[in-house]
Amino acid sequence: MLFSRADRLFKDLAQSRVDHSFERAFRRYLIPDLLIVDDFGLHRLSAQQSGDLYELIIERHRRSSFLFTSNRGVDEWLGLFDDPILGNSALDRLAHGAYQIVMDGPSYRAHKAPTVPDREPGGERDDKGRPL
Repeated sequence: MLFSRADRLFKDLAQSRVDHSFERAFRRYLIPDLLIVDDFGLHRLSAQQSGDLYELIIERHRRSSFLFTSNRGVDEWLGLFDDPILGNSALDRLAHGAYQIVMDGPSYRAHKAPTVPDREPGGERDDKGRPL
């Protein structure tokens, strides 16, 4: 299993082109049985990123699995690709045999957010929540 945020995956592949290590970097994303791509679709894909993702999907198709997390609906993914034909081909392969899990509701992180202390007189509390 390999976990990567989408932006880091694309930056890694772009950097590997610069230092001539693309084949090694690309293979790194082919090897795992499961590749988790987090935060997919926060930004529209460039032509190079669209091509890289297409190649990655083609090479992994029917051999290993993907897990994509996204704040966008799958129906919005085609518009992220630079070339709609490339996008259709890639998404068709992803959709074949895929499961989609849609999570609605409040953010998981919301309940972990720090709270603003009560500023009313007598509203201050110690670290155990007792009034001061």
